[in-house]
Amino acid sequence: MRQFAATLSMLGLTGIFVACPVHAETIAITNATVHTIGPQGTIQNATIIIVDGEFESVGAALEAPDGAQVIDASGKIITPGLFTPTGYLGLVEVGLSAGPLDAVQRGERFTAGFDVADAYNSRSTLIAANRIEGVTRALIVPRATTADEQGNKSHVISGMAATINLGQGTDTVDRRAAAMVVNLGEGGSELAGESRAAALLMLREALDEAGDYQAHRDDFERGQHRDYTYSITDLEALQAVLDGSTPIMANVDRASDIEVLIRLCGEYALRCIVSGGAEAWLLAEQLAAAAIAVILAPTANLPASFDHLNASLTTAAVLESVGVTISFADDRGHTHNAGNITQSAGNAVAEGLPYQAALRAITLAPALMFGVADRVGSIEPGKAADLVIWPDDPLELRSYPEQVIINGEIVAMTSRQTLLRDRYLKEDSSRPPAFRR
Repeated sequence: MRQFAATLSMLGLTGIFVACPVHAETIAITNATVHTIGPQGTIQNATIIIVDGEFESVGAALEAPDGAQVIDASGKIITPGLFTPTGYLGLVEVGLSAGPLDAVQRGERFTAGFDVADAYNSRSTLIAANRIEGVTRALIVPRATTADEQGNKSHVISGMAATINLGQGTDTVDRRAAAMVVNLGEGGSELAGESRAAALLMLREALDEAGDYQAHRDDFERGQHRDYTYSITDLEALQAVLDGSTPIMANVDRASDIEVLIRLCGEYALRCIVSGGAEAWLLAEQLAAAAIAVILAPTANLPASFDHLNASLTTAAVLESVGVTISFADDRGHTHNAGNITQSAGNAVAEGLPYQAALRAITLAPALMFGVADRVGSIEPGKAADLVIWPDDPLELRSYPEQVIINGEIVAMTSRQTLLRDRYLKEDSSRPPAFRR
């Protein structure tokens, strides 16, 4: 209903857009309030100029270049494209269906080397459904689950996550190995004989073996193999973790488990991200000092487990106030409803998070976490032209995008859901709905 009502309300604006994707060499969007989430801050009556898929300039006194496709956004608000920091977009179509579980890691043969990017389907119906809600970038992650019928269970190390763009082209995987997903705390204990300590030891063993493999790589090239618990594929994947180019993204909530993670990251000089962080506010200063980012659920304040006893609605505000980089994912799996990230941000603002910090948490912050902020996350010259045009406050529940641009391409604001809606709304057809186009 939200999508339907918002679509009806925006018909006046959408008339200026074409019904199919257009990639103009130059686009000028004029007269908008622009939240750049960059050094220029918020600009009133601004013009954005896009050339060959990138932002060329943004400012209040710019003229549209000759020959540019001009979009008048008077009275509208523009933000960078939304970036959801964890989920299974393109890895699942219908939850709990009989289809393959492309995001799930099981078995001991491949753990750290498990790469979900190889299973990503850019043609999934979920891509268009989330794209028209303003999501332009996402992290897709591997996950742990229960054992299968053959007894193959998931590992403490789930594998490599990747960043994707929701554009309509063929080059949709932005960065592989953007994070190494691991499971600690209660979730990790379930994968390690019901012991948190055992889960940590399994991760330590993997890191130690990866370090030993790096130190003795020449032995392998000469055929002098050493006995390792983990496969060479896994040890190779962990090299990027050890050298700091790929962060550990740990699913963890309890404060004591986060303390253990902080020590581990310091000991091995790792880059780390906390995913979940129900009790992270208790360690705000330590997380800030260790430069550990947190992906959290702003609306989670109920004790869903003993790891959530100190969950708080003010976690986002507390962490941001001391300089911790934060982003939002209410269920650690923004997939079918990834666009709801704006609701998460709005709830965080209601609990004390500054408005601009909330916008940053759903745009630039995830880009910083996963190493793609040089290309996306803010409206700045030289970056990929991802933006969303909103009729009003993007953090309001009833606000729905009027237009989305990804990599400088004006994307069609249609999805399987909107097409079905339009088919069944037709009242001037004598044909039953199933036979309408």
